Amino acid sequence: MSENRRVLVVDDEANIRDLIEVALRFHGFTTVTAASGEDALRAAAGERPDLVLLDVMLPDLDGFEVCRRLRAGGDQVPVIFLTARDTPSDTVTGLTLGGDDYVTKPFSIEALIARVRAVLRRAAPPAGAVLRVADLELDEGQWTVRRGGVEVDLSPTEFRLLAHLMRNAGMVLSRAQLLEGVWGWDHGNPQVVETYISYLRRKLDPLGTPLIHTQRGVGYALRP
Repeated sequence: MSENRRVLVVDDEANIRDLIEVALRFHGFTTVTAASGEDALRAAAGERPDLVLLDVMLPDLDGFEVCRRLRAGGDQVPVIFLTARDTPSDTVTGLTLGGDDYVTKPFSIEALIARVRAVLRRAAPPAGAVLRVADLELDEGQWTVRRGGVEVDLSPTEFRLLAHLMRNAGMVLSRAQLLEGVWGWDHGNPQVVETYISYLRRKLDPLGTPLIHTQRGVGYALRP
């Protein structure tokens, strides 16, 4: 998993940045570092990392703004936020901006490396199955979604959530099951799931009859 994978480490505290860099290299990753938001954007554009470890509190642009600019520019590199703030609102903000995970300081290096590997596994190209439900088609190999022949542009997280719902079409999945199946968490803020379900509905519903149904107090199911 770590072979030839490049990680951009962004933190304005040199001791934390150096500690993470040494640990990543020990585990076989190559690394690039940045100490500010502007430096992070330049490094992401120039070095094309496979993953970004991004501190939220930076001296110029905060990590949320860095992630927002990456996504606005079409860069879908996986992002793990690092922060001393662990309020639910911060978690939801980071993930809805396009972050893939959220690690609170202080953290163990072993746990951080495990999260890096888990996010890289989730970001890897799928096996290539084509999933179909009614007029909705998702091609895991080509990373495309069409509804009624119209291509639908989804973020990587939206794509993974839709694929998980389609693989379990007709089943009601709880928010906890979706958090574990899509984000790899055994616990977390259910508001993240609700936010991404609303994103999918906003993109899919204008093209036909709603396919994502809410089972009040339980979860969500995708069915015609």
